[in-house]
Amino acid sequence: MDYNARIVSDPRICGGAPVIKGTRVTLRTILASLESGCSPEEIVDGFPSLKLEDVRAVIAFAAASTREDLPCPGIPRVA
Repeated sequence: MDYNARIVSDPRICGGAPVIKGTRVTLRTILASLESGCSPEEIVDGFPSLKLEDVRAVIAFAAASTREDLPCPGIPRVA
C-alpha cells in the first residue's frame, strides 16, 4: 500500500505531527485507538472524515517503520 498518498506532515497542522491528508487526525490517535482494541471500522465510525483505506495506510506505515535493517519511512512534507 502506498501510504504516502494518505499521510502528510505540515508544520501548520497539529504542530507538524503526521496526519491523514485533508484532516487533523494524527497517526498517533489512530495507532492509540488500534492499540486500545478498536477495529478499523470503529475508528472510521468515530472519525467521519476517515476512510478504511486511511486506517490501513497507518497500519502499513507502522509496519514499514518496524522492518529490520530499513530506515524509518519518510512522510511527505506539505510546502
